[in-house]
Amino acid sequence: MRKIKLILLTAVAFVLTACSTRPAAYQATKPLGPQINYTITGIDAGAGVMSSTTKALAAYDLTKGKWQLQTSSTAAMTSTLGKAIKHKQPIVVTGWQPHWMFTKYHLKFLKDPKNVYGHAESIHTIARLGLKKAKPQAYTVLDRFHWTPKDMSAVMLQVNNGVDPKQAAKQWLRQHPASLKTWTKGVAKAHGQLTLTYVAWDSEIASTNVVAEALRQVGYDVSIRPMEIQPLWASVATGAADAMVCAWLPNTSGKYYADYKGKFTDLGENLKGARVGLAVPTYMKKINSINDLLTK
Repeated sequence: MRKIKLILLTAVAFVLTACSTRPAAYQATKPLGPQINYTITGIDAGAGVMSSTTKALAAYDLTKGKWQLQTSSTAAMTSTLGKAIKHKQPIVVTGWQPHWMFTKYHLKFLKDPKNVYGHAESIHTIARLGLKKAKPQAYTVLDRFHWTPKDMSAVMLQVNNGVDPKQAAKQWLRQHPASLKTWTKGVAKAHGQLTLTYVAWDSEIASTNVVAEALRQVGYDVSIRPMEIQPLWASVATGAADAMVCAWLPNTSGKYYADYKGKFTDLGENLKGARVGLAVPTYMKKINSINDLLTK
């Protein structure tokens, strides 16, 4: 009996300890930094938003104020964000839009008066040299592919809710026949294989699966391959892949665009109004600018 009591007491102590270590809810009357250990929750190190955030830390003197950028992954960041919002805890994340987190949660970008993150971006379609001549039907569909942040967010949210990305793409195309018709009208039946590469961000998973399914509709056998951002650009520049639809420009992918310029064909934007920056939940009403991380 004493042994059972000891086990029960140990279990209770563990639960109490776990509860006590949970970060407190956001307190607007106290400085933000100590509440989150001066940490900005980021994603994978190679992402453009991470490079921009490193610059922002210096530009806004955040490094002098003990602030640091935590590298993780998109999945880890969004998981941490979801848990924080569930308990109304303070959190600052590297954010970008379109993304399902802005549809699922109430978030806001922090103002960037020094314009470190730049203005709104566009997402471009990049093809290998010679694709137009070798596979003209694919080139035409890729060149016509264009949609909106709202469209992309709808597919992303479906995937986040557990729908297989390929099925989510098929479902979206069934619900938007006019878009598919615009991309494929007059395109002759095609044959052969196509390889699309992409960065495994939620936004790019959505766009790549949608355009891959559109290309299958005209007859291609399409394979899609996730990669880190540098190999992604190299795959198209070397002809190992036929195309990708996830070039965030001019900032996020600007370095790689310059590095491989002349080794690919830019088919232009497939989405307007993309944006990156630091984001917080809207219940953090006092935090509206990057400057506020130091002063509030």
